[in-house]
Amino acid sequence: MACLNVLKQEIKTLEAVFPKTHERFQIVSASVDELNCRFIGRNGKRYEIHANITETYPSTPPVWFADTEETSVTNAVQILSNTSGRDNHVMNQVAILVRELCRLHGVSEPGELERLTLGMWMPPPPVQGDPHETEEDDDDDDNDDDEDLHLEMDESEILAKNKAEEMDAEHSNMLERLRQNQRQDYLRGQVSGSVQATDRLMKELRDIYRSETFKKGMYSIELVSDSLYEWNIRLMSVDPDSPLHNDLVLLKEKEGKDSILLNMLFKETYPFEPPFVRVVHPVISGGYVLMGGAICMELLTKQGWSSAYTVEAVIMQIAATLVKGKARIQFGAAKVVTQGQYSLAKAQQSFKSLVQIHEKNGWFTPPKEDG
Repeated sequence: MACLNVLKQEIKTLEAVFPKTHERFQIVSASVDELNCRFIGRNGKRYEIHANITETYPSTPPVWFADTEETSVTNAVQILSNTSGRDNHVMNQVAILVRELCRLHGVSEPGELERLTLGMWMPPPPVQGDPHETEEDDDDDDNDDDEDLHLEMDESEILAKNKAEEMDAEHSNMLERLRQNQRQDYLRGQVSGSVQATDRLMKELRDIYRSETFKKGMYSIELVSDSLYEWNIRLMSVDPDSPLHNDLVLLKEKEGKDSILLNMLFKETYPFEPPFVRVVHPVISGGYVLMGGAICMELLTKQGWSSAYTVEAVIMQIAATLVKGKARIQFGAAKVVTQGQYSLAKAQQSFKSLVQIHEKNGWFTPPKEDG
């Protein structure tokens, strides 16, 4: 509770120091869960920067990401993942971020930075005077604080309940199980991945469980061995006017399967590096699908990736790319799978070769006749 009150006071201070009208840095919106900021560089160019405040805060810093891949912003953001102690607090995080952004953009630091000192908002010591009067005042203040905290907790509980109601019990239980597993791994010193990637992936999964496309059954998600770093995605809906849709109908008749199984692997550097995605089943020709099931998309390379992309957006883009590239299911291609031609190793090899070719020759936009 004490941490929650401290966090709320820091957020109030940030909003007062950097309001939406500030000429250099603005707190656009803020809550105990996330911070949405805007940095204004030279010539008035605006950069949107966000922070997710995790359950382990302030033991671990907030998870920051930007809506741009410009190094003058991403380099500043990445520094914030290496802080510790008092520098994990949002006020100090913002101070570090603003200073670094100003340095990288060659602009002067706003004078308000001096006000961002942890503890500046702490209440002053009680005025010396009549002890009874002070005690009464203190009691009143304590009661007010208790009432405020009670109201704040009620609001948080209501918000959490409303959010939980937006997904079914199975998915809510999955998120809770993942949280418990993370806590246990942390206590045992067996944490896998990175805090930044784990928190971002938890947010991605939570958002997917609440999304309309997921609820409508356009795709499904399964975590392999309950790992946040490997997802199996079943793509069950593509453009109904496409040949691929007709192939899926036929696949249901022949094999009893009505989806395209994708495997998505995340590194500990996510969201600053893209996931590796491949088609697992069925064997597909066209649709920019390579040997082994890798997918030819600039978005899935370091060059074309942005930390602002969501997993759901990637899934939807893959579905569109398959249709655009006139993907077709290769019925009777069992030999391709049994001979190891449709495997993770083969997919990684073909994707690596693809990236090298495009890094040398550049990417191109397929002609309109391709869809």
